[in-house]
Amino acid sequence: MANVNKTALGLGTQRSVIRELFEFGKKRIAEVGAENVFDFSIGNPSVPAPEMVNETAVRLLQEMDPVLIHSYTSAQGDAQVREKIAQSIRKRFDYPAEADSLYMSTGAAGALCCCLNGLLNPGEEVIVFAPFFPEYKVFIEGAGGVMKLIPADVDAFQIDFDRFEEALSPNTKAVIVNSPNNPSGAVYSEETVQRLAKVLTDKSAAYGHVIYLITDEPYREIAFSGVKVPYVPKYYPNTLVCYSWSKSLSLPGERMGYVQVAEDMEEKEMVYAAVAGAGRFLGYVSAPSLFQRVCAQCVDETSDISVYERNKDILVKGLREIGFTVVEPQGTFYMFPRTLIEDDVAFCEKAKDFNLLIVPGTGFGCPGHTRISYCVPTERAERSLEAFAKLAAFYR
Repeated sequence: MANVNKTALGLGTQRSVIRELFEFGKKRIAEVGAENVFDFSIGNPSVPAPEMVNETAVRLLQEMDPVLIHSYTSAQGDAQVREKIAQSIRKRFDYPAEADSLYMSTGAAGALCCCLNGLLNPGEEVIVFAPFFPEYKVFIEGAGGVMKLIPADVDAFQIDFDRFEEALSPNTKAVIVNSPNNPSGAVYSEETVQRLAKVLTDKSAAYGHVIYLITDEPYREIAFSGVKVPYVPKYYPNTLVCYSWSKSLSLPGERMGYVQVAEDMEEKEMVYAAVAGAGRFLGYVSAPSLFQRVCAQCVDETSDISVYERNKDILVKGLREIGFTVVEPQGTFYMFPRTLIEDDVAFCEKAKDFNLLIVPGTGFGCPGHTRISYCVPTERAERSLEAFAKLAAFYR
C-alpha cells in the first residue's frame, strides 16, 4: 500500500454524503430523464448571477491591460478591491471596516481554513452548534483542533445556551456560528447575538485569553420576509467574518470570498498576520484576480432571491400538509424537516426509490432530520410534492 497520509487518503477516497447524492442524481437523470428526478442534494444556486456580473467581467477583460488582468494580485488581495469591499461594509452596516482588515480568499471554505489554521494550536477546541455544515469537522481537525459539538435545539434551531456554557472551557479557542444556517435556514436574532457576545466576553475574561468568534456567512443576503441578520462584529470585538459570493451572487464555481478581522479585535495586527500566514502555508495567496475585481464592482448586488422564498413557501406548506414537521426557514435555500422514521439514513435511502434525493441529518449532527436544498426551479419544487406524498404513504 502506498505510504501516504492516512487522513488525506480517507478524505480523498470517500466523498461526502452530499457529493455522493449529487453524483447519484446525475446517473439517475441519464436513466430516467431530468424531469423525473427531484434532486435536493447540493447547494448549487439555481438562479443566474445578476447581469451586471457577466457584463463587468466582459468589460474588465476588454478594458484592462491583457497581462495585468490575469496577473497575481498582492497576497492578501488587490488593494482597490479590498477598499471597495470595506466601503460597502461601512455603508451597509455602519461599521468602520478598513481595507487592511480584509484578506481575499477562495470562497468561505478558504476563509474558514485560513482562520482556523491561523488561530489554532494542536488540541485546542472549537465549539460548533448542531445542525452544522459537515466540512467544519474536516477543517477544524485539519488545522490540528478538536471539534466540540453542541446538540441541536430541534424546535427552533437556535443556540442552547445552557449546554453551550457547560461546553466552554479554558481549552476553548473559538466558536463557529453560521447564520443564516445551513442546513436549517435559522437566523440568529440580535438578542441571541448579544447574549452570545456577553458569554464569550465573560468567559474570555475568566480564562485569561480571547475566545474568537468565527462567523460563516455565505448566506448573509438570503433572508426572508424582512428578517434582519445582525452584523456580528458590531456586537463582539473578537470576531472573524468568513464571507463568500457563492450564494449571494450565484458564483459558487468562482470560489471568491474573504476574511474580515474585526477592527477592535485584541491584537488585531497579530491575528491578521496569522490569517495571512495560514493563507501562505496553505497556498491560498492571491485569490483569483479577475473575480476579485468583478465581485468588488458588484459588491452591493444580489441574485433574485425571491425565487428561493417562493420555493420555501411551496415546500413548507406542502410538506406540512403531507405530515412532515418543518421548522420554517428564515433564510438560505435549505430546510431541515424531521424524517418520518427515526433512522434518517434509511429514510433518505428509501426516498431514492421515489427519485427524491435528500440528505440525511446525521451528517449535520442532527439525526432524525433531512436537509432539502430547494435552490431548484420552482416547477421542480411543485412537482416534487407528489413524490414526497408517495414516500410518506409508504411509511403509513
